[in-house]
Amino acid sequence: MFWKFDLHTTSHIDTLLEKEDVTLTEVMDEEDVLQECKAQNHKLVDFLLRPQCMEDLVTFITQEPSTDVEEKVKYKYPNISCELLTSDVGQINDRLGEDESLLMKLYGFLQNEPPLNPLLASFFSKVLSILIGRKPEQIVDFLRKREDFVDLMIKHIGTSAIMDLLLRMLTCFEPQQLRQDVLNWLNEEKVIQRLVDMVQSSQDEDRHSNASQSLCEIIRLSRDQMFQVQGCSEPDPLLTTLEKQETVEQLLSNIFDKEKNESAIVSVIQILLTLFETRRPCPPGMSHPSFSVNHSILEAVRPRLKDFHQLLLEPPKKNVMKTTWGVLDPPVGNTRLNVVRLVASLLQSNTHSINTELINLNTLGVILDMYFKYIWNNFLHIQVEICTAMILAMPPAPTDNQPDTEQDHPRESILIKHVCLKYNHSFLSISLSQLFQKCQFIQRIVDAWSSNEKEQAEGGRRRGYMGHLTRIANSVVHNCDKGPNGAQIQQLISELPEEDRERWEAFISGQLADTNKRNTVDLVNTHHIHSSSDDEVDFKDSSFHPDSSLQQAFSDYQMQQMTSNFIEQFGFNDEEFADQDDVVDQGPHRAFHPLFCVDVGFRVNLHLAALCKPS
Repeated sequence: MFWKFDLHTTSHIDTLLEKEDVTLTEVMDEEDVLQECKAQNHKLVDFLLRPQCMEDLVTFITQEPSTDVEEKVKYKYPNISCELLTSDVGQINDRLGEDESLLMKLYGFLQNEPPLNPLLASFFSKVLSILIGRKPEQIVDFLRKREDFVDLMIKHIGTSAIMDLLLRMLTCFEPQQLRQDVLNWLNEEKVIQRLVDMVQSSQDEDRHSNASQSLCEIIRLSRDQMFQVQGCSEPDPLLTTLEKQETVEQLLSNIFDKEKNESAIVSVIQILLTLFETRRPCPPGMSHPSFSVNHSILEAVRPRLKDFHQLLLEPPKKNVMKTTWGVLDPPVGNTRLNVVRLVASLLQSNTHSINTELINLNTLGVILDMYFKYIWNNFLHIQVEICTAMILAMPPAPTDNQPDTEQDHPRESILIKHVCLKYNHSFLSISLSQLFQKCQFIQRIVDAWSSNEKEQAEGGRRRGYMGHLTRIANSVVHNCDKGPNGAQIQQLISELPEEDRERWEAFISGQLADTNKRNTVDLVNTHHIHSSSDDEVDFKDSSFHPDSSLQQAFSDYQMQQMTSNFIEQFGFNDEEFADQDDVVDQGPHRAFHPLFCVDVGFRVNLHLAALCKPS
């Protein structure tokens, strides 16, 4: 049998280590050095634990390589050193975590002037991170003795690896009491306030982005920890500081009371959007988490709504953008797109004082103007659809105890009170009245639809917002019949001029109904679907009758109510598109229509379901 024979072969590293004058670099040149280290080869580990070897390993990852070294091997030894130090070998962790001279040499990397070498910074962060996980008490004790630690972390926050290290410190300390001690220490060092100070025009874009991302992750990590750790008696001090009204006011002051800077504005909005993400665990009987926002955050934002509104009217200057189908002057821009996202999030909070201020400013009217002006920007369209869907479907916001805006907007406040008295209800949706009356919502839907049909009849292209406009129109019809504001919507439509009311009724029974029928029948009955590579996929006749249960399933899907749960999942996760200024058509019938993409995917699934259905 094979086990009778000794097939063990001596490692080449073992042979190399028998040399008395072997050097660290000679060992690191061996191809299997990392595998042998992770396998805890005793000879190799003992060699690496030599004081001079450990010091050299730390030196490799903290000092710039010589400029004389060839570029392709310049970072060979720093990289291997990092891998050896983070191979999670207990003896190496113990030596590195308990030897203060080695820790001081490692810590010295932070004392370099910015910008740090990003690759070396990643090595440094990786080594310190594994020590935080394996030797938490020793590392916390060491770092707390360094009075300049938090200063240096903030100084280098523009380096992503340092930002990652800061976040690592918030999540990896066990037990819970040690983590709480770290949070209290960082809060005493005013880490939140220092990060907030990084998000202003005097700092560069990397600091804006990383400081903003750090604050966003602190919010999410802190809230997740609160939900996961039941019975936690102490609140998270960093989250408490972030949610204070004065902290949010300082963020807003950074972007509005100083020189306007798009990067800083977008970064602050990202932080606000994360603060508005507050969700609670699902109470019994509810299908989705409830949504609530700390009142102090809303109170800080409300006086600044006029400044955000002004950004919609006068965004930071953008160069004219020439596209294949026309000129954008100005483009929508990242700033305005994020302001619209913020308005959508504020509407979701359904706060009377916020809604009232947005009405006084006519912010919704400006956003609708942008929707119909920028016909190819689907990132804008989806946010406007969310805004209108929430106004249509949200229950009226109860009046709060905050002072109204009579002193600032006496005429508008009187109008709002008049509307509520007219319908004999103090909790009417004042946003709905604004949408249907001042914004002429119904008329604009019908006009845009007719204008698009006319252009297409003359050989033009279908406008890029038509998919969203279909959903918006269907949402009006659905909420008029079954929504919580149905009676008010019906009343507002009945008060339209007779001509507009007749046009609307003709539209929903004619063009909209025809479009819905085409969406639910025509593509479902398509037998040949072409992929982007023009390879034909032949779906054989599935005998998919228009009145079948699958057809009804899709009809129900398309006409689903825009519930708050759907709104939470639809449109707030598009950060990866945030730095796109505009989305433009690349040719006839190639515009990105989310409705089209979603519907086609659903229809393909229906085909597959029909094909797989047992006969």
